[in-house]
Amino acid sequence: MIKGKIHSLESFGSVDGPGVRFLIFLQGCPMRCRYCHNADTWRTDTDNLMTADELLDRAQRYRSYWGKNGGVTVSGGEPLMQIDFLLELAKKAKQRGISLCVDTSGQPFSRKEPFFSKFRELARLVDLFIVDIKHIDSGEHRRLTGHSNENILDMLRFLSENGNPVWIRQVLVPGITDNDDFLRRTRAFIDTLSNVQRVEVLPYHSLGAYKWKALGLDYTLDDVQPPSAERVKNAEKILCEKEQVL
Repeated sequence: MIKGKIHSLESFGSVDGPGVRFLIFLQGCPMRCRYCHNADTWRTDTDNLMTADELLDRAQRYRSYWGKNGGVTVSGGEPLMQIDFLLELAKKAKQRGISLCVDTSGQPFSRKEPFFSKFRELARLVDLFIVDIKHIDSGEHRRLTGHSNENILDMLRFLSENGNPVWIRQVLVPGITDNDDFLRRTRAFIDTLSNVQRVEVLPYHSLGAYKWKALGLDYTLDDVQPPSAERVKNAEKILCEKEQVL
């Protein structure tokens, strides 16, 4: 029986997928995003282990609050780092008639085996993928996260070809992602996809900086302020205008 490495649980999530959702945050992430507000999820070691049935049993206590659109969202950390466990959770959620969203950075994605076959099976079971495009430029993406973005964009292409509904998120960071050229390039990429239901702009904040300091990590964006309301509106105009009229 596979057990997942669990960071934390939240009973009532309202921004991580449609409706009210039970949130499962898995432990472990390969990315090192400079603005990450959950740096405590990076490490892969934890004693908090749970089976899929244990998680779904707990989630179903709140099912009466979900309405017709709610369900369970798996986030992290990075859920795809635990794809075997995630696949088992998805199968059991489908058996119970529970809507499942996966909130992922896409970084572990590969078309190599055995990962790709597992991901294709997962894609048949997940109702919605929520994907962060950290940065559209591969070099800037590496400077921001420690990784390039080619496999992430490839995952989005696969999900489009496969017809999986997707929400895309963009964190707007002054001096890094808050750049009209980069935003237009992101929009041009989104326009190549046929499955994007929503694009969201998330203004940068430093509320997780204290976790970095508690972990003895160097938070390099101390001098960066949140974007202005005007810049957020500008990014939404570039990235979200088409989705707003759907």
